[in-house]
Amino acid sequence: MSIPQNSQNSQNPTDPAVPPSAAVTGEAGSLTTHAVVEGQTPGPRPRKRGKPGSVKAMLRSPLAWITGIIVIWFAAAFLVLPNAALLGVTFFPDGQFSIRAVEKLFGSERALKTLGNSFLLAVTLSITVNVVGVFIVLVTKYFQVRGAKILWLGYATTLIYGGIVLAAGYNFIYGRFGFFTNMMVNVWPDMDRDWFSGYFAVVFVMTFATTTNHMLFLSSSLGKVDYASIEAAKLMGASTWTILRRIVLPVMKPMLFAVTVLTFLIGLGALTAPLVLGGPDFQTVAPLIIDLSRSPITRDIAALLAIVLGIATIILLAIMNRFEKSGVYFSVAKVATPIQKQKIRNPFANVVVHVVAYLLWVIYLIPVVLIVIFSFVDARSILAGSITLDSFTLDNYITVFSSAEAIRPFIVSVVYSAVASIVVVGGLLFVARMLQKHRNLLTTAIEYVLHIPWILPIVLIALALVTAFDEPRAIVGGLVLTGTPILLLIAYICVKIPFTLRLLKAGFASVPDSLEDASRILGAKSLTTFRKVLVPLVLPTAAAITALNFNSLLDDYDAAIFLYHPLFKPLGVAIQESTRGENNLDAMPITFVYTVLLMIIMGVNMYLVYGRGSRAGAPRKAKKARA
Repeated sequence: MSIPQNSQNSQNPTDPAVPPSAAVTGEAGSLTTHAVVEGQTPGPRPRKRGKPGSVKAMLRSPLAWITGIIVIWFAAAFLVLPNAALLGVTFFPDGQFSIRAVEKLFGSERALKTLGNSFLLAVTLSITVNVVGVFIVLVTKYFQVRGAKILWLGYATTLIYGGIVLAAGYNFIYGRFGFFTNMMVNVWPDMDRDWFSGYFAVVFVMTFATTTNHMLFLSSSLGKVDYASIEAAKLMGASTWTILRRIVLPVMKPMLFAVTVLTFLIGLGALTAPLVLGGPDFQTVAPLIIDLSRSPITRDIAALLAIVLGIATIILLAIMNRFEKSGVYFSVAKVATPIQKQKIRNPFANVVVHVVAYLLWVIYLIPVVLIVIFSFVDARSILAGSITLDSFTLDNYITVFSSAEAIRPFIVSVVYSAVASIVVVGGLLFVARMLQKHRNLLTTAIEYVLHIPWILPIVLIALALVTAFDEPRAIVGGLVLTGTPILLLIAYICVKIPFTLRLLKAGFASVPDSLEDASRILGAKSLTTFRKVLVPLVLPTAAAITALNFNSLLDDYDAAIFLYHPLFKPLGVAIQESTRGENNLDAMPITFVYTVLLMIIMGVNMYLVYGRGSRAGAPRKAKKARA
């Protein structure tokens, strides 16, 4: 790079070089220079303003003051106090330390059995979900399988429905009064109606419901495999299985370990599938906590069970961090060649892979197709296990959209989800910027506290909120929040804080500091810079996070069952109630309509977040390439 002649002659080479600190930004709109040249008397030493990331420098900003006060109050009131109150109720029931709850827990055969069932389910899912999840990723992203795009669409149906909606859908199809069961009873009258219940049913449903993490994260990890190393292995005569075992899977190992831990935690705190499909023979801890928390006599056991889940979660996450730090994972090349799909050389293995892939595709797709069909069918035909052309009707949709009572749960959930998603993203925009800009002991402590909902089960968080705010608390103005609609909104905000914070911090970290410096030099205040410069740059990320949060809260049941107000029943609770026994069969078609509406909303949101965003700019890139 050539240097202008005048810049070379402007300074004698023998003069001391001016340090970078000779030109620093000062007050808004000014540029202060302090050059110390040999032989000159230095001027007055500037007042120390603190390091850029220090607490002292942070407290100079009014925006940081306001943000810090609000976030510390919120964290103390709704993240620290509720869990401390839950520990107090459990171990200090009368103001003195007591292990009575522990004794009652070990004396309860039912409680110990549910604990064992939860750990059994977690271990089982860690195996079954990984087997299915890795297989569907390989057949859609690694091997040459005919119709891979169609297969991916079928496997990706778990992205648009899950939780209580998915469990209820399987129950209405295969459960005691489900369509498939009724159809088989017409052929075999003595058949056991409860064939699809218990351990097998829960494992089956959750195996195919929790491969979402594999579809999203493991597929991305597979793209990091260096194709050149695969080609080298093939030239050396390595078999397809050897290449998969020695090259592909080791690169995916960190992400595979992470999704395994997430799957274990999902199984440990499973609520909806055991509640709907577990039956009397297979109940896990979370449904038992709901039953025990309804009585003041057994609430301490419920709290202790929730604490056990929380401790198990914390220990497991600590073990995961330990393994991640001690493990050594590497790829062969620093710049990987994009991977290309591999052909399965063995003809027999190729046929088997295709058959299994499409069999899984059918299993994934059947609930979605039948739910859509049943939303247009009357309840009598479903109960009879026989559908004819006369069975189809629009009455179910007319009832939902014309009846205030029928549409009310849907509207309640939409309002709760929308408000919680907007509030958590809007509030954490300020918090994430403060934590990303000012890195010190105070912000580190705040960040750790804000991640509490990520290491505790939702059941524990909900029960802690109920326990803490069933009496007046000075920190919330002496109000009693238990039994009010606001507490469920607070719970929704709390559980979405860690996910939102992590992504917003990453969004702000990608913004160049020079933009903020330029804005300050031009005289803009901190709030103006934040509002007009920083927020527009992270707005696409914030909008995507809002859509994802909205999707995940729309059919929530885990927190709602503890905290909902009877006059504002959310959709998850309404769907769960419709699965109870034969008397609620009239509500079955309405539930199918709810599910279809949920899938449409979630599908549109996922398209806006992933599909539209990934395709945006493609034509312009193509034009640039041709140019």
